[in-house]
Amino acid sequence: MFTWVNKEQGGKNKEGDMFQTVTEGLQSLYTKKLLPLEETYLFHDFHSPALEEADFQSKPMVLLVGQYSTGKTTFIRYLLEQDFPGMRIGPEPTTDGFIAVMYNENEGIVPGNALVVDPKKPFRKLNAFGNAFLNRFICSQMPNQVLQSISIIDTPGILSGEKQRISRGYDFSEVLRWFGERVDRIILLFDAHKLDISDEFSEAIKAFRGQDDKIRVVLNKADQVDTQQLMRVYGALMWSLGKVINTPEVARVYLGSFWGKPLQNADNRRLFEAETQDLFRDIQSLPHNAALRKLNDLIKRARLAKVHAYIISYLKKEMPSLFGKEKKKEELIAHLPEIYQILQREHHISPGDFPNVIKMQEQLQHYDFSKFTSLKVKLIESVDRMLSTKISSLMNMIREEESKQPPLMVMGGAFEDSSDGPFGHGYGEGISAGADTEDWIVSRDKHRYDEIFYTLMPINGKVTGINAKKEMMNSRLPNTVLGKIWKLADCDKDGMLDDEEFALAQHLIKVKLEGFELPTELPNHLVPPSHRKNPTADIMYNHQED
Repeated sequence: MFTWVNKEQGGKNKEGDMFQTVTEGLQSLYTKKLLPLEETYLFHDFHSPALEEADFQSKPMVLLVGQYSTGKTTFIRYLLEQDFPGMRIGPEPTTDGFIAVMYNENEGIVPGNALVVDPKKPFRKLNAFGNAFLNRFICSQMPNQVLQSISIIDTPGILSGEKQRISRGYDFSEVLRWFGERVDRIILLFDAHKLDISDEFSEAIKAFRGQDDKIRVVLNKADQVDTQQLMRVYGALMWSLGKVINTPEVARVYLGSFWGKPLQNADNRRLFEAETQDLFRDIQSLPHNAALRKLNDLIKRARLAKVHAYIISYLKKEMPSLFGKEKKKEELIAHLPEIYQILQREHHISPGDFPNVIKMQEQLQHYDFSKFTSLKVKLIESVDRMLSTKISSLMNMIREEESKQPPLMVMGGAFEDSSDGPFGHGYGEGISAGADTEDWIVSRDKHRYDEIFYTLMPINGKVTGINAKKEMMNSRLPNTVLGKIWKLADCDKDGMLDDEEFALAQHLIKVKLEGFELPTELPNHLVPPSHRKNPTADIMYNHQED
């Protein structure tokens, strides 16, 4: 367990708080420090509903967003390795609502209206979107090992055109924004044959502004095009994303075919396997980083709440006491960008901390500024103390817990570790090639390496470092890489290479040129037979040579 306990003060910190877990600490800080500020300045009406206990206690969540038939539901099926209740897959738009796939010992479906009254689920505030949304929201529960660590949110397939947006009956972008603020990972799925970003998809992506660190992009069905076409598809996708995601950093794009059927084009199989493993590692790390993510989201929320308080209190201060209130309100709304600049200079606030000015102007039209609350300095100071002292204490608790127990990982389903078997990523390739064979793998090409070896004028059966360097430089590898290869190949550390050591050096160069990484230490199966401690290896090798 996390502990933030001072024994001299009876298990409490300086202000009488006692937190046994980071989650408990976050919830306590929010309730005592941040929530009063939010309620005083109507933060929940303008930005985001109040957080509840389930928001802090919930498992990490992964949100899948994409146009229809990009494989969102199939992707979930691929991760879980089994069907889930309510699942429908087809080339047409099949998922017409939101599906929260969560763990439960009893398999079944919970409808949206029942879901939003369950205090143990983090969805109670979705009640604000009304029946039009709740009728299209279900929770699919099932006993699956993957779901013991994470929950997955499937979303409706996005179509192009304005009609689809109107026919939903609820604000699709606002629902996505609500989920985006609470999930740990947002995965945007694209089809290799559907790279166009429709108007609604563009609005959906813009709803995730401020959550850029959570976004990952998956180019699914990449096996349906050849290598040349894949390069063009990748470039077109990055160009399309660059127009929508306004960040200087390039979004991480994972290529692959995320279903259990044979690859249609196996030319890039190794690339797809590597990309799949990278994506799996990213998802597997979510439980380990969940507390840190919630801490980060609370900090972002606190900064926005402070700025919102400054805006509301400034508008209150500028309102006349008796006459001309409506005219002054219109004037203040029109000059809101200038007010942002005034507050920015007065309170030393970063421009990026302010809410969207156009949206804020639209929302302010519905409020009576004279009923706003004046600035309460004590509430601001309380949040400042939370950010400056309490948050750092919670950071220390996270580090302490990480050092005491192994990292939490997503297990089961497609995440089941297969690295020990022959189908593990990289098995039998690169540096691990020959690990399960009796012969020394270098011996298969040693006759070619020997021809080169004897042209380098060996002395007493060994070539000097200078002569070996000239040949190794022909590979055009950097000196840092060649230096590492030399250290691995020079088994007896005498500064020279015999014929086996030279053959090993050439083999390592070949491995590196094929795109594989070099080990820090030479694996046992690559040690030259004459340099092994086991004499039977020499007998087997000499027998093979004969």
